[in-house]
Amino acid sequence: MTFTITEQAASFYKKELNLNKGDSISFYVRVGGVGSGGFSAGLYKGKPDIDYTSVEKQDITFCIHKDDMWYFDGMTIDYHDDYNEVTFENSRIGSVINPQ
Repeated sequence: MTFTITEQAASFYKKELNLNKGDSISFYVRVGGVGSGGFSAGLYKGKPDIDYTSVEKQDITFCIHKDDMWYFDGMTIDYHDDYNEVTFENSRIGSVINPQ
């Protein structure tokens, strides 16, 4: 099970959350979200207590607990300057808002 976080997304989180070398961010599945009608990604600073997958970018560890990998497996987390937003794309589940 894997996920990808781009250099642009890592830079965005590092800057916006004032992250330092060795810090960790964990993503999790939220039910709902503004206008989503389904699921969205949440995050918090730190690592899950147990059983997680991680990717390191720019000296920051990005983590996902094993119970949330059904949503994030195969996902690319990116940042687009043009839209000034982070995007979440996963061709494995189609719509990240209403996964099937």
